[in-house]
Amino acid sequence: MTEHQSPIRPVRRALLSVSDKTGLIDFGKALAERGVQLVSTGGTAKALRDAGLDVADVSDITQFPEMMDGRVKTLHPGVHGGLLYVRGNATHEDAANKHNIVPIDLLAVNLYPFEETIAKGADYDTSIENIDIGGPAMIRAAAKNHDGVAVVVDASDYDAVLADMDANDNKTSFKLRQRLAAKAYARTAAYDAAISNWFANEIEDDAPTYRAVAGTLAQTLRYGENPHQNAAFYTTGENRPGVATATQLQGKELSYNNLNDTDAAFECVAEFGADQPAVAIIKHANPCGVALGGSLLEAYEKALRCDPVSAFGGIIALNGTLDAATAEKISGIFTEVIIAPNADDAAREIIAKKKNLRLLITGGLPDPEAKGFTAKTVAGGMLVQSRDAGRIMPTDLKVVTKRAPSEQELSDLLFAFRVAKHVKSNAIIYAKDNATVGIGAGQMSRIDSSRIAARKSEDAAREAGLTEALAKGSVVASDAFFPFADGLLSAAEAGATAVIQPGGSIRDDEVIAAADDAGLAMVLTGMRHFRH
Repeated sequence: MTEHQSPIRPVRRALLSVSDKTGLIDFGKALAERGVQLVSTGGTAKALRDAGLDVADVSDITQFPEMMDGRVKTLHPGVHGGLLYVRGNATHEDAANKHNIVPIDLLAVNLYPFEETIAKGADYDTSIENIDIGGPAMIRAAAKNHDGVAVVVDASDYDAVLADMDANDNKTSFKLRQRLAAKAYARTAAYDAAISNWFANEIEDDAPTYRAVAGTLAQTLRYGENPHQNAAFYTTGENRPGVATATQLQGKELSYNNLNDTDAAFECVAEFGADQPAVAIIKHANPCGVALGGSLLEAYEKALRCDPVSAFGGIIALNGTLDAATAEKISGIFTEVIIAPNADDAAREIIAKKKNLRLLITGGLPDPEAKGFTAKTVAGGMLVQSRDAGRIMPTDLKVVTKRAPSEQELSDLLFAFRVAKHVKSNAIIYAKDNATVGIGAGQMSRIDSSRIAARKSEDAAREAGLTEALAKGSVVASDAFFPFADGLLSAAEAGATAVIQPGGSIRDDEVIAAADDAGLAMVLTGMRHFRH
């Protein structure tokens, strides 16, 4: 860390200009009690005056009125000179004296609520009007000159400023000013990121020259994927039901891996909407069981049957209101997290008996077809892509074998392919009666995934006391094309009767011929779902 020596600085004048007035009156009163002159603008000045405080208008400093519907009020040398001039620099102080520029020692600004405005779906013109100009300019000026000015962009820091002043005879320490400046630049960066990404979306620019990704700290985490890694959880402000917007009703604090796996679970179950009860059980960000049912309880039991061993200590996502019967069944095995749009009172009482089990309520399901983007870091860079919002419907399928799938096979094929979208590549999914019966994930070769999925179906059958593997009479989905016929034949040996895959291999004809020889029905989607 670079060492820097700077004296404590007196706070004689403070400029307050806030959109969010949380804590404003108490902060203003506390500053006034410490002999600080208050300067303010518009609605902030009115709020302070209504509270009985003596406030000078910014126009008293600038000698210009607010104009153009408030667009121009602080963009003036009288304000920026007071923030930027270097204390103790004779040249700067001479200029300030010559032009009647008074020092501003503390700046408290929070910005027009642009993020909140677009989250509510505001129209274009309303969104534009909620882009703050003067606020970020003042924040950046004060942060640059943090050697002499304290800048506050978050109401949660008001108490820290007052405590620092009390400890230093109504002066601020460099350590505090430095910390506040760092936070100020991060805030304006996040604000500009929200604006630039909104613009990119409005003009449908999928690859803007400059891509900014920002977030707001939601939670510091005990550690990351492993105990030797530091971690924190940031929210982006995207109004998408899930872990970032959910309310945690009970249980321990969520860990890095909990958050990652819970997101994977809820995004997976959302593929099936709310029309029919669906449950997804996730372990290490991969589904170990997904099913539809006549009730959430039936869907859970079918999903659990796929891989009850892996489900131990897993994450359970539901697409409807958690009820007592399902809650009772889930509480029968060790589960880390349950996430659902809602839970009835009886279910909440049952889950409450498991003090370490986290229950998250989202209020809705994310739209699997909604636009958005994902980002992943690589050494020296960042990979950004649109969210995988691809969705295959029956009319998208192309039958390429002599035998077409039956109605039940077609239903299972579409179900399996939707699950495949959420399984790490290479992915193979066996499904029967709208439930997974074998999942092979994350293997370097597709035939290995097929063999693992088949073995999993045998293990699950033994666990259920059955003599025949669950994959017998199932369908199989592959997230990408079969490069050779061996993966397809492995699925046939496991008992699959129909296949869904993207197609597009140079050996498609060979694979189709092998399917015909084995009596399989096969459909192509023309869309793959790699997930790395």
